[in-house]
Amino acid sequence: MEQTRHSFLKNEGYISVRLKKTDTNHYQIKSKINHINGLFILDTGASSTCVDLNLFEKFNLIFEESEIKASSATDLMSETKISNKNNLQIGKWNNNNCSVILFKMDHINNALSEREIQNVDGIIGADILKKGKAIIDYEKNRLYLKL
Repeated sequence: MEQTRHSFLKNEGYISVRLKKTDTNHYQIKSKINHINGLFILDTGASSTCVDLNLFEKFNLIFEESEIKASSATDLMSETKISNKNNLQIGKWNNNNCSVILFKMDHINNALSEREIQNVDGIIGADILKKGKAIIDYEKNRLYLKL
């Protein structure tokens, strides 16, 4: 019997999480920060995991000023805050010492709203993907993270 990609990765200690592909060809993923559910964009091009600054209370984030400047394809540089020592959970994968960058994501959610796509709470970036030894299965719309 031929082994599937899914069964191979499962045998290698990976967990699988469903990704939702939007009409803009972005992937959305459900995650938890500090045990609070949220909806995030999976962005391999984002160096850091981010949360909308307007939602710091929702996720119980304690932050301090940051020297990091945030920019995206849709907005100029903006001021950021940083929150350290947070719990981030994606499926059964867990990181108990996660830092997140906070900045106002109004421009991102406005662009999503214009396309009638659900607003997001933040972005899962390359920092987490690297820690989780992530593998993205674009054919099956799945994210694999190593436990």
